[in-house]
Amino acid sequence: MAAGVVRRLSGVLQGWTRSMSAEAQNAASSYKFESLRVTGVRDSVLHVEVNRPEKRNAMNRTLWREMVECFTQVSQDSDCRVVVISGAGPLFTAGIDLMDMAGGILQSEETDTARKAWHLRNKILQFQESFSAIEKCPKPVIAAVHSGCIGAGVDLITACDIRLCSQDAWFQVKEVDIGMAADVGTLQRLPKVIGNASLVSELVYTARKMMADEAVRCGLVSRVFKDKEAMLDGAFDLASEISSKSPLAVQGTKLNMIYSRDHSVKEGLDYIAMWNMSMLQTEDIVKSAEAAMEKKSPKDVTYSKL
Repeated sequence: MAAGVVRRLSGVLQGWTRSMSAEAQNAASSYKFESLRVTGVRDSVLHVEVNRPEKRNAMNRTLWREMVECFTQVSQDSDCRVVVISGAGPLFTAGIDLMDMAGGILQSEETDTARKAWHLRNKILQFQESFSAIEKCPKPVIAAVHSGCIGAGVDLITACDIRLCSQDAWFQVKEVDIGMAADVGTLQRLPKVIGNASLVSELVYTARKMMADEAVRCGLVSRVFKDKEAMLDGAFDLASEISSKSPLAVQGTKLNMIYSRDHSVKEGLDYIAMWNMSMLQTEDIVKSAEAAMEKKSPKDVTYSKL
């Protein structure tokens, strides 16, 4: 059965690739990574796959570094307007690659406790940037989760703008089971994502699994699909819909929502006023208004690259 699912997904991916413009395929070809696979699946839409299926997509030091490199490149890529991130193979991610990370973090030649702590802090800050790079990226990022999303996987998806999952998906903040507090984003972002401090405390203190039906009820994900294939189709359709809008409007909206999340209402209002004093002068508004008067969709409008 698993082989059949892989064959169907392979056929779907080949179909998506054939439907892309040459420009989109060429744009995706500039992304070269060891632990991530980046492909263009629709015009202006990139698909970033965590690509260590033989390790259940466990996150090693290479992946942590390449996430920053990838989303820094995406931020500057004028051909990309939306990103979908998923996991290759049978699991979205098993979380931290403990064997790889233990050798690089916990072992130190330093003998002074303070100096060991100083270097460890710098390492933690570097790992935090791996997912903060997703949040800082002005392009909307859609997480498409299937099967298990464990430990650092929750850190990853809470840094994304939209989260979708398949019916077999489950989520687990696993860190307390390995003797540590989550330190790369879950404790900071998850309470704001689902808005329920009691539920978050339950999840992070017990490390229990949250299944797909509970995840959609509490707002961790916005939609659940029957399987991975349907989910990816839905994610790419959603990404295409977003990419048809003015990139200036979409990216400005993302930056303002993140700013407002971390500031007071008054500060957020002041920020958008300063933002729109220049951005309202864009020709995208004129184009959109003309399309509306002509009973056209935003998809009929050609917006300049940003």
